[in-house]
Order: sequence, then C-alpha cells, then structure tokens
Amino acid sequence: MKHRTGIGQGSYRFENEESEKKCLIGGIEFLETPAFDAASQGDVVFQALCNAISTLTGMSYFEEKDKSLGKETFNENETSLKEVLRTLGNQKITHISLSLEGRRPSFKERLREIRDNLARIIEINPNQIGIAFTTGSGLTGFGKGEGVQCLCIVSTEEKS
Repeated sequence: MKHRTGIGQGSYRFENEESEKKCLIGGIEFLETPAFDAASQGDVVFQALCNAISTLTGMSYFEEKDKSLGKETFNENETSLKEVLRTLGNQKITHISLSLEGRRPSFKERLREIRDNLARIIEINPNQIGIAFTTGSGLTGFGKGEGVQCLCIVSTEEKS
C-alpha cells in the first residue's frame, strides 16, 4: 500500500463590511463576519483542501480551470471540491488536518458543523478530520482580524 501526504494553504483578506457576498468557511456561512476579498466565493478551507490535493496528484487544477474559463476564476465551492477530489484516482483520503488562523470569526462554536460538512462532501468519517484554531497571538494580519488563513494536510493511501 502506498501512503502519500499533500499540503495546501488558503488565505483571504476580508472585504468591507457592506459586501453582499457571504463569508463561507468549510462551506459553513458565518453571518457575523464579512465576506472574503476574492474573485470567487473565497472559502479558505476549500482552497487549502484543493491545493493539498493538487500536491498529491501533481495536477494544477486551479491553473487548468482558470485557463479553460478565460477571464472567470475558479470558484472554491462544494462542486469544485468534488471535481478536485476526482483527480485523486485510486487514492483514498485517510485523514485531513486543518489549522485555521484568524482573530475572527469565532471558529470554536462551529467546529462540528465544519467537520461534518467536509466529511459529507469528501465521504469520510468526521473523526478522520482534525481542526485546530488559533489567533496566532495577533502576530500576523490574520491574527489581527484582517482575514483568515488555512493550512491543510491531506493523507491518502493507495492499494498497489
């Protein structure tokens, strides 16, 4: 059995408070938080997951999608994540680790919702997803409340 590990990162600055877009993190809406300043929906968890999967497959999904769409940009949403998951082929996800850094929103109360939603989309057990939250002691723009950063490690196994 082959074991592989991929790493990905996603980060966005918040838009101004008057934006009509929604703040989505792991596909869960955070009503009390402004949306991210991104050409797409801007879900930092989906972005980090897609990037981690791209490092596992060696396929640059974002670049290929951006080329095929022309001026449109890739949208980090559930449908797009499912497309990226298909690129894994015979690799089966065994564990996902996420580390979110940001002063806002308050992630702790929504941990179960984020984990359950990701498990549903990826079709794994919620206990195969670990999520940590930090403010980074305010040392970065994320810790100062200017945006959110997500680091992601995806582990897979593939039968030889």
